[in-house]
Amino acid sequence: MSALAALLPELGRRTLVMGILNVTPDSFSDGGRFQDLDAAREQAARLVEEGAALLDIGGESTRPGHVPVPAEEEQARVLPAIRALGPALPVPISIDTYKASTADVALKAGARIVNDVWGLQREPEIATVAAHHGAPVVVMHNRETIDPSLDIMDEMRAFFERSLAIARRAGIPDRDIVLDPGIGFGKSWEQHLEALRRLPELKALGFPLLVGVSRKSVLGRIHNAATAPADRLFGSIAAHVAAASLGADIVRVHDVRPHVEACQVVDAITRPASRAGDRSLA
Repeated sequence: MSALAALLPELGRRTLVMGILNVTPDSFSDGGRFQDLDAAREQAARLVEEGAALLDIGGESTRPGHVPVPAEEEQARVLPAIRALGPALPVPISIDTYKASTADVALKAGARIVNDVWGLQREPEIATVAAHHGAPVVVMHNRETIDPSLDIMDEMRAFFERSLAIARRAGIPDRDIVLDPGIGFGKSWEQHLEALRRLPELKALGFPLLVGVSRKSVLGRIHNAATAPADRLFGSIAAHVAAASLGADIVRVHDVRPHVEACQVVDAITRPASRAGDRSLA
C-alpha cells in the first residue's frame, strides 16, 4: 500500500475535504486568528469534528503581494501547532511550505504530507526530504508572472512534467503524488476558470487532484469584487462542487462542514460506489 493510500484510505472513493489552518498574521482570509496555540487547537478540533479528512498547516502567507518570511520564522509558527496537534488528531497533517528545511522539521514534528505551492521547483531538495520521510507530496502549479496568452493546460502539463521529474529523481513514487492546478496563483482570471473547466484533462495524467478555491478573489470577481473573503462561502461551495464533478479528489477549504455536506451530494451522484451513495439524502 502506498503512503498516500495509508494516510487517506478513502481517496478516490469520495471527495475528501482538507481543512485549512493558517498560523500566520497575514493570510488573506484568516490571518492572525489562529496564531495562538490554544486557538489553533480549538480550530483544528472544530475542523476535524466537521469532517475534515486532513488538515493543512501553513506558516507563510502566499496571497498576492505577500512578504516572504525566513524559514526560521515560518518554523517558529508551525512547529508548536504540529507538535501539539499531531499526536492528538485522528487525521493526517500536511505542511504547507515550499522550503525544504521547513518540510524536514515539520515531518519530524508529526506532519505526514508536504503541500508545495511551487511544485517542488522553488527548492527541489524538498523532494528529497519528502522521499526520505516517505511522505506524499501535493504538487501545485505556479508561475512568477501572469501571461494571458498561454494555453493554460499546455503550461500546466509542461510544469508538471518538470515537477514529476524532480519527484521521481528523488525517489517519490507516482502513487504518492497529488496534483493541484493552483487556482489563485500565476494565472489570469480567465485562465483560472479555464483550468477548472479543463480538470478532466489534468485528471487524465493519472494522479489524484486537489483543488483550492476557498474564499479566493477569483470568486469575488464573479459575484462582487468588494466582497470580503469570509463572505465568499457560497461561491466557494459552487466552485468546489464543480471541481469535484470534474474530477477533483480533494478540496482545500476554510469552511469544512458545508463543503462536506455539498461533496456528499456530489459523490452520491457522480461516485455511486462511494459511501455517500449509501446515505439517505432525505
